[in-house]
Amino acid sequence: MKQYLDLVKLVLKEGILKKNRTGIDTISYFGAFYKVDISKGFPLLTTKQMYWKSLLHEMLWYLSGEDHIRNLTKKTKIWDAWADENGNLDTAYGNYWRHFPSAIKNKNGEWEVREIDQIQFVIDEIRKNPNSRRLVVSAWEPGNAISSKLPPCHYTYTFNVTNGKLNCHLTQRSGDIALGIPFNLAAYSLLTQIIAQEVDLDLGYFAHSIVDAHIYYAEEGSPNEKFDHSRGLKEQIKREPLELPKLIIKKKPINDLVFEDFKLEGYKHQDKIKFEVAV
Repeated sequence: MKQYLDLVKLVLKEGILKKNRTGIDTISYFGAFYKVDISKGFPLLTTKQMYWKSLLHEMLWYLSGEDHIRNLTKKTKIWDAWADENGNLDTAYGNYWRHFPSAIKNKNGEWEVREIDQIQFVIDEIRKNPNSRRLVVSAWEPGNAISSKLPPCHYTYTFNVTNGKLNCHLTQRSGDIALGIPFNLAAYSLLTQIIAQEVDLDLGYFAHSIVDAHIYYAEEGSPNEKFDHSRGLKEQIKREPLELPKLIIKKKPINDLVFEDFKLEGYKHQDKIKFEVAV
């Protein structure tokens, strides 16, 4: 879609060269933002092939609240590089969405930890008070973030109801423009549609703020050439976006949804563009 291609152009044009933990340089832009009207169609990129099934499996895994990839890895390998030898993942987004540890002091002044299901809170709050400005879900737990192999990139999001439509704003500390952002855009739009259906609201906007929006860069002929994303993205921005597909979700309670309850209609895309992951 045009908003994504405009984001790519912005980072390529105004980004600066920066080093980072991966050892692969990036073209980095501070404070990127875009907004998509998801009532116009499901925002799965059409200017390259996207892996819808992997994306859907990942979102259902998030909603399960699991803190390991033992079930997910049977469907997609996208989190394998970050898990330990037993499949445990120290930063499992869904675990924090559904089981966030909240510490409170008891009458003896001692700390006790309780779990908060943030997804259920948001659903219940929208039903009770759709004008609430407290519809926030966080995956950032400071103690975990200090020690995690990969602290949450898309670390918090907020829902908003306006004129009977559900909107979602995602905040991301670090965004890989070629690989991560297209998945984040589609995944959180998917989540917004799931929640909107659960609370009987229409779809509104998905908005996205990215603190460090970056494109991995390596000069042609260099040892890191295979990790360069700039050439593939320059090819992609030449392509004309196609009509967006439509997503249909079976009317079921959110916790009962399974892969077969989702149907993507009319997804047409242009040729695949390969981007190597910089771990």
